[in-house]
Amino acid sequence: MPNPTAAMLVIGDEILSGRTRDANMHHLAGQLTEHGIDLKEVRVVSDDKHAIVAAVRALSDAYDTVFTSGGIGPTHDDITADCIAAAFDTHIDIRDDARAILAEHYAKSGTELNAARLRMARIPDGAALIDNPVSAAPGFTIQNVHVMAGVPSVFQAMVASVLPTLTGGAPLISKTLRIERGEGDIAGPLGELAAAHPDLSIGSYPFIQNGRFGANVVIRGTDGAEVDAALSALSDHFPA
Repeated sequence: MPNPTAAMLVIGDEILSGRTRDANMHHLAGQLTEHGIDLKEVRVVSDDKHAIVAAVRALSDAYDTVFTSGGIGPTHDDITADCIAAAFDTHIDIRDDARAILAEHYAKSGTELNAARLRMARIPDGAALIDNPVSAAPGFTIQNVHVMAGVPSVFQAMVASVLPTLTGGAPLISKTLRIERGEGDIAGPLGELAAAHPDLSIGSYPFIQNGRFGANVVIRGTDGAEVDAALSALSDHFPA
């Protein structure tokens, strides 16, 4: 039985402008791999309502689970929550449980819970809150979409909150063979190996070192014995 599938939607002009380097995709991919969920697609969209709504609808329809990052803070350009509500045609407003979380957090720090910070308590109807032990402001889950902050430490904490609630499959096993030959030399045998093992993912990642061409061949799959068999066959064909 194939593993459940997932997609990620990264939201924010700062990512597309190059001002901010996204670290959340790397973290999520690793966590999902360990949990047996296949990350199949990652999209990056600007802070544009129509783009966000369209992407959320498309990814929600195509995959078992969707994770979003970015755009749920207190400033005017944090429009993700409203866009998620629009994508699912549901009402959004300040919710009492989210307000209570923020009120307790800011009271402890002696900070005013002003109108801007209250924006982070706006939750679509029917959504479940995602715990945020780092900065209190919750994310939320609506249908199969998990809406999370863009700050890496908060995103990681929210992923840790959500993953135990998801049904995973078999963890992905990955093994690498370094071959001191150019891709043009190994392409034919790799094609034959891929045809012989259709359930495996076989990728070739070239490098140049000291003027010599080579490739790291990565074999991935959920069946450890099959991964080992493919790796052995490749090693026999290209002995070190």
